[in-house]
Amino acid sequence: MEQLRAARRTQAERREDARKRVLQAATSLVAAHGSRAVSLAAVGEAAGYSRGIVHHHFGGKAQLLEELIKYTQTFDVPADSATGLSRLTDFVGAYLGGLHERSPRSEAFLKLWTESAGAEPSLAALFAERDAQFREVLAQYIVDGIEDGSIRPDADPQTAAVAIIGLLRGSALMAFSTARDVSAADLAAIAVEGVERSLAAGG
Repeated sequence: MEQLRAARRTQAERREDARKRVLQAATSLVAAHGSRAVSLAAVGEAAGYSRGIVHHHFGGKAQLLEELIKYTQTFDVPADSATGLSRLTDFVGAYLGGLHERSPRSEAFLKLWTESAGAEPSLAALFAERDAQFREVLAQYIVDGIEDGSIRPDADPQTAAVAIIGLLRGSALMAFSTARDVSAADLAAIAVEGVERSLAAGG
């Protein structure tokens, strides 16, 4: 029985490893060449498998890109801040501070996002859902901050959330294009200061 359980765990680990390798391969392809470089065959080859393994785990290209958006948008945010404002600024700092390695993961996400606005309109619907969730997370931090007194009461949560997303995405795009010489930590610090100054109660 123990051997059977061990075998099952091993199979599950192999499946997870294959899935991760496929996502990493797709990430590298998008970071280097954009979403049009993503075909099941190209991703399978880059991951060291056949196109069949990509189809098995993700179905078609659309499903793979949907998972890739989720995969590339994931980053760690401190969760123990005491106020809505500090949770918001922690989020801003984590988003931009995470660019310090200029990783393919971050670059792939930004390329997918920019393509969704024009070059690859099929991505627009995928980003609409993710961006709506993104807005709600930030808006909730602002609502929390208004309620706990850390954010000024006249702040409009939805409008402020959109403005902050623009700040984050625009700054990230610059960091991967003409501002590669700028420290991600310095960029994050300036953005945090700006958000705090514009929203802090009594500011």
